Amino acid sequence: MVGTFGSEYLQWVKTRKPAQFNLATSGVLPCDLSDLDVRIEDLEVNGPGLYGFEPLQQAMAQHCGVAAECVVAASGTSMANFIAMAATIRAGDEVLVEYPAYDPLLSAAQYFGAEIKRFPRECGPRGFVSDRTRLIVVTNLHNPTCARLDAQQVKEIAEVARSVGAHVLMDEVYLECIYGERSSAIHEGSEFVCTGSLTKAYGLGGLRCGWILAAPDLVRRMWHIKDLIDPSAPYAAEQLSVIAFRQLDRLTARATALIDKNRRLLRDFFESCPQLELAMPDYGTCVFPRIKSGTVDGFFELLHDRYETDVVPGRFFEMPDHFRIGIGGDSGVLAEGLERLRQALFSLE
Repeated sequence: MVGTFGSEYLQWVKTRKPAQFNLATSGVLPCDLSDLDVRIEDLEVNGPGLYGFEPLQQAMAQHCGVAAECVVAASGTSMANFIAMAATIRAGDEVLVEYPAYDPLLSAAQYFGAEIKRFPRECGPRGFVSDRTRLIVVTNLHNPTCARLDAQQVKEIAEVARSVGAHVLMDEVYLECIYGERSSAIHEGSEFVCTGSLTKAYGLGGLRCGWILAAPDLVRRMWHIKDLIDPSAPYAAEQLSVIAFRQLDRLTARATALIDKNRRLLRDFFESCPQLELAMPDYGTCVFPRIKSGTVDGFFELLHDRYETDVVPGRFFEMPDHFRIGIGGDSGVLAEGLERLRQALFSLE
């Protein structure tokens, strides 16, 4: 029997009053429609609502390096993760989830009645699995730190899952931020169910173009589950997504130029902020610093109310002395927000 759960983090995102300087966003600055070089004549309102829009299925498959029959289209990575869990676990199954974790992943597993166990991300799941483990949940790049799992770590996770007959749900939405160098874990074996989207890395959140990669028999099960909650996608969004895939090189150049500039701003900021410590990731649109000393109680309210700046409080990732900063947004907003964050941190002393 499923519970009645939700995501505290997503409720916070959708109901808070955003500050003037919003560093809580987790993706690249949204594109305008003009960035896709699209004409109204390229779009239609209505189209076939089948098991995937064929041009989009082919585009996603080519992008991920798999056959089209290994792809399920989904409305963003969040829906992809939900469908993937619905297809791989039942109430009472043991599910291993990395720590720290992205709140909606935990909430979805709780919704399906899983018995949740945790493992430290830096250790990996070996030593934490049992014969009852049916799913191992990890993110790559990690949400919230954007730390990358290397090829050997991915292989070890596959071996652990294979040893107990479990699947691995690998959320790869931030892996897209490696752009040309990324490679999905789906190529490591049928244990993997990988999810991703165009939402974070390319400024295309409004298209909700997401996918699940899995073995064909599991893909068929997922399509049938999807029938119950999202039987067909908006046709115009599917068409726009195909257009976006054709222009990913240009969108990648836009994104990397922005992120490179913002990383320089971030490095300068941390050099002037001894109150924080950070393991700077090589890729991604987020960082997850720790406040070294002092209490964080009330800090995020102070930052919002007095300094008009938002970050994501670490409590949503089970680490209240941390916070997440998005570095994919407008550079001017980031620079001013970081300065206000610096002032707020010095006010704690």
